[in-house]
Amino acid sequence: MPTTTKAKNESSRVNKKGDSTEFSKETYMYWYESMQLMRKFEEKAGQLYGMQKIKGFCHLYIGQEACASGAVTALRKGDKWITAYRDHGHPLALGTDPKAIMAELYGKETGTTKGKGGSMHVFDKTVGFVGGHGIVGAQIPLGAGMAFAEKYNKTGNLCICYMGDGAVRQGAFHETLNLAMLWKLPVIFVIENNGYAMGTSVQRSSNVTNLYTLADAYDMPSEPVDAMKPEEVHKSVARAAERARAGEGPTLLEFRTYRYKGHSMSDPQKYRSKDEVEQYKQRDPVEVVRKTVLEKGFATEKELAGMDQKILDLVQESVKFAEESKFPDPSEALTDVYVQTDYPYIMD
Repeated sequence: MPTTTKAKNESSRVNKKGDSTEFSKETYMYWYESMQLMRKFEEKAGQLYGMQKIKGFCHLYIGQEACASGAVTALRKGDKWITAYRDHGHPLALGTDPKAIMAELYGKETGTTKGKGGSMHVFDKTVGFVGGHGIVGAQIPLGAGMAFAEKYNKTGNLCICYMGDGAVRQGAFHETLNLAMLWKLPVIFVIENNGYAMGTSVQRSSNVTNLYTLADAYDMPSEPVDAMKPEEVHKSVARAAERARAGEGPTLLEFRTYRYKGHSMSDPQKYRSKDEVEQYKQRDPVEVVRKTVLEKGFATEKELAGMDQKILDLVQESVKFAEESKFPDPSEALTDVYVQTDYPYIMD
């Protein structure tokens, strides 16, 4: 792990000595099943977008699956999750019904937000997933706010707040890190650094390319994480969660990951080479975990093939459900909105 030359910052680095975590069969099987579900769901979503079944924007999570699955096993029920608009994978990992997510992508009334949010605004309170936010960086202060609520209410829960590498150039990021550290909020900030803010590489948009060191300005513990491996994701999130629950405040984690598809479905990806993409595909988290499962004897090829087929069937069921669901009634546009009924200028 890179170290800083400034002694004052050295104390804010996360201590990783003696970390020899072993993971069970159940954990590996969860990782494989949840990541494979994300992969097949997103592949189908991309296909449906091309068929114009899914409208608007659509940002796929293909390649970044370990960022969600590895964190799920390190946290607990009651913790809150928030992210930006690449948001299909997190709720799938948390257990949201794929049918409800697909229906939301279709804009149907049976979707997670009644068809009003679409791809960028998935929401499922039942699993602690509070969005899906379309404005870059806007979810960062919201994540700290939820962590404040957990601390205020003494729940023992925390908030894990995801963002892309482009979001760290937003002022809200720095304002939030300052307050989170000042108030010792139970929040884990996660930068999903897939190398590109839309089509602009980190090297072309930031003087600081080791993004985890941005926490140094606030004396906040931080570390880089090989987020192509759910094992490393789990361990880093577990350390951060232990600090948060102990009242020691926030941690900034830089998940170094990669997306195999474009920023969105309209991205021609001319800013990177095919060789670069292929190089990262050699570290495909789904395939790496599959290999580990087989090597450890946790499952056979036949058993994994059966699991794969069940996942494909589940994804197809979600498509059928979305196709057969109804669009919201136009009157729904006036529901679930904030309004102050005693405001003097409200029109009848």
